Parts: sequence; structure tokens; C-alpha cells
Amino acid sequence: MSERAAYSAARIFDGEAWHEDAAILTRDGLVEAVLPIDRLPAGTPVHRLDGGMIVPGFVDLQVNGGGGLMLNDRQDVETIRTICSAHAQFGTTALLPTLITDTAEVIRAAVAAGEAAARENVPGFLGLHLEGPHLSAARKGAHDPALIRPMSAADEAFLIDARRRLPALLVTLAPETVPPQRIARLAKAGIVVSLGHTDTDHATMQEAASAGARMVTHLFNAMSQIGNREPGVAGATLDIGLLYAGLIADGIHVAPATMGLALRAKKGPGRIFLVTDAMATVGTDLQSFTLNGRTILRDKGRLTLADGTLAGSDLDMIAAVRLVHRALGLPLEEALRMAALYPAEAMSLDAQYGRLAPGARADFLHLSDNLEIGGVWIGAKEAA
Repeated sequence: MSERAAYSAARIFDGEAWHEDAAILTRDGLVEAVLPIDRLPAGTPVHRLDGGMIVPGFVDLQVNGGGGLMLNDRQDVETIRTICSAHAQFGTTALLPTLITDTAEVIRAAVAAGEAAARENVPGFLGLHLEGPHLSAARKGAHDPALIRPMSAADEAFLIDARRRLPALLVTLAPETVPPQRIARLAKAGIVVSLGHTDTDHATMQEAASAGARMVTHLFNAMSQIGNREPGVAGATLDIGLLYAGLIADGIHVAPATMGLALRAKKGPGRIFLVTDAMATVGTDLQSFTLNGRTILRDKGRLTLADGTLAGSDLDMIAAVRLVHRALGLPLEEALRMAALYPAEAMSLDAQYGRLAPGARADFLHLSDNLEIGGVWIGAKEAA
């Protein structure tokens, strides 16, 4: 028997436009329609949320950990479930648990855990993001240089097989270490290729994009910067229209003024979207944790290795939305699109995620007018 319900608030943002005096009509975990309250089918149960707004649930494509756990430390369904649950309370209703550069054994275990999480329909689990190990050691960031290595034919075959076993797979690689022909084969297999931890030039970025790379990992971080005679990876990201780009909007990884410059400069149709790059600390009071045997310290919103290198973030998605709305002055609807619609588009999943449209998943939030979270629903079931 199908389950039908409606949810109303003072305003609804469907990912494209605002609706007043309206409700979301859901059936079996999907959006049936957004329509005026007085046009709801007779007998439909209506959940009236007090004031504020209903908006699409956030989509985070780079989540290393949360709730005290890191995918690198434990590759199983319960770790994925804990990470998804920790981020749901901050508005993220779909995410890619992210494995930072590690051994081949750990990578295989992470893929197996992702496959199991998909079978069990873990709420919020979207697929996996493998960030490395095929990166540039020159732009390693917090990745262990001893584990960075070129991509072999066996690695390529493994990734293509992993994509068949997972609902979605995002792979971050450095294009100077992975030739365009290999990128093309990965993309053809349905893997979303993101360019990151790279010291390459504009020409190589263009070749990778033409081969099928679709995205850039954490814009301005762990990449060559804009120069007067060479745009570098950062400049190429803004110049090449096909590329989407994740942005860590915590005010630490990228200065707000630089974020604003990038948003004004970015060519489309690729967009800049929000990611957290969150670590185990999110949703906890942890002051330190380990990654690949190295201690990471937490201090006033900043996570670093002992030498001061930034190591992921202590950011949650609603905080990122507040920052780009308030510090950058972006219209609220654009800040919300950066957290929901644009990352879904980057993964070619925007028919299901990032919007409240007929046939999309009923993943949504209730926000107060000052952007405090009042409730989170995943598949029309309350999560937080």
C-alpha cells in the first residue's frame, strides 16, 4: 500500500523557485508535486511545519568522516551509517563517504563496504568518493606521500568494476599522472572523474576535460594557482566551462574574497558547489584523531597535521550555506543551490537529488528564517 503525505511551511524552495502557501506532496519516499495547499488531494495527511522554509536536502560529494569515525580507519557499513547520520543533523541528506589515499587493500575494503551500504539502503548513502591514490606528490596536502602512486591497468580495471557495484563513484586523480585515454575509459564506464591534488597546467586540464573529466576537487586547495603567464589548475577550473568544482566554504581553506572572485569568474555550464571535506570531528567534541597513523589536531574550527598542514575540515553543510549567504552576500536561493542542486548536477543525479520536483527523492529540510535546522527528512522519513 502506498504512503502519501504532505508537508507545508511558510515558504518552499524547490531548487529553482519559491512557493508561498504551498505544500510538498510525497508518495513512497518521492516527490509527487509542489502545489498550493488548497489543491492537496482530499484526505492527505498534512504535516504543518511552523514558519520558516522547506528546502531540498544538501548533497555533499566529499565527506571523509563524521560522528567520530573516518572511512580510512574502518571500512564497514556501520561506519558509513555513522558518517551519514552525523551529517544528516546538519542538513546533508545524500553524501559520498570519501576515502583518502590509502593502500590497495583498504580501497578494496571501502568499495565492499559501499556495496553493502547500497544493499542495505543506508539513509543518505549516495556512493563513494575515492580521493587518490593517483595524485601528484607535489600537491599531496595531507595525503601520505608514501601511498601516492601512478594508476596501472589493474587499477583502471578495478575502478571500472567498482562502478558496476556501486550506485555512484567519484574518483579524484591528477591528470599529469593519468593520461587522457585512461580518463576517457573511466568516464565512459560511468565514473565521475575529478581533477585534484595536481600541479599541472591549463593545457593538461583542458585535455582531461575533453577526455571526460567533469569536476575539480576542493578549488584553490592542493593545486597550482593562477599566475600571470600560466593560469594553473585554479585558473583552468574557472576558465573551462565543462568543469564543476567543489569549494570548502569554511573561511579557512579559501578566503571569502577569493570565493567571490571565483564565483564571478567561473564559466559555465559547470558550476561551483559546496563540499565540506569533513573529518571525524563533525558532530562530536573530539580534539584529535588519526589518519594513516598521523595525528590530526582540532583547534577553533581548523584541522591540521603537527606541521600545520590543513587536513580536511571541521565544516558542516549548513555552516557553509550560511557563510556564502552572509559573508559573500549570495542570494539565499543561490547558496541553497550550491549545497544541493549543483553537486547533484555535477554527478548527473539532479533528476533524483537536489531539487523538489515530481519524481525526485523526498529529501528536504525545514529551516528557520535565520537558517537554523528544524528538521531533516530523507525519503520523507524524519532523520534528525
